[in-house]
Amino acid sequence: MDLNHTAEKFINGKLLLINKPINWTSFQVVNKIRWTLTNFFGLKALKVGHCGTLDPLATGLMLICTGKMTKKINDYTSLDKSYSGKIRLGATTQSYDLETTPENFKNFNHITLNEIEKAKKNFQGTVFQKPPIYSAVKKNGKRLYQYARSGEKIEIESRKVNINSFEISDVKLPDLSFLISCSKGTYIRSLANDFGKVLKCGAHLVELHRCKIGSFSVENSITIEKFIEQIKLKKEL
Repeated sequence: MDLNHTAEKFINGKLLLINKPINWTSFQVVNKIRWTLTNFFGLKALKVGHCGTLDPLATGLMLICTGKMTKKINDYTSLDKSYSGKIRLGATTQSYDLETTPENFKNFNHITLNEIEKAKKNFQGTVFQKPPIYSAVKKNGKRLYQYARSGEKIEIESRKVNINSFEISDVKLPDLSFLISCSKGTYIRSLANDFGKVLKCGAHLVELHRCKIGSFSVENSITIEKFIEQIKLKKEL
């Protein structure tokens, strides 16, 4: 356990590797860490920021910068990411994941392993994808999810991203387990939705776990609860 925590070190800047739990927003993670540090160390204010959003239903690695380290957030955000997860065939959702209700059900039993492998080839190298309407991407100064929740129609432009590797690790229909390495800005939810379009049966993301950001691994991260325990123990010492 790393007990080398002091107020001065957090102000001067630290990089934290946090394992985000399901149903937490990235903002909630940052807010919880900031609240913990300012309260336990008696600080009036402390800069805290994350280096890449994870959706509420996703789990895994988040890089959190404190103090002067927040100046390097853009450097960490630009790093490639690696994920594992599951795509479910046979239905779509408006959010491209389970945040919204599955709809447009279609038969998937005819899909073969050969068709899945053939479809996968469309998602390697440079690809163009549209961010989900339920995302924090801004257009005309407004978040896309704000348009979605108000029912307002909006044209979403495609973005160029790079898929370094994409492996289907297991097939248990309707679910496809996968491993993927990709550039910043890649929406795995969009990839799942597009995968369903190629197979003509619809698909959506049902699990997502971020394993790596650059050379940083989730194996070296700690939970929010564990981080708070460390801070409490340091305070008691």
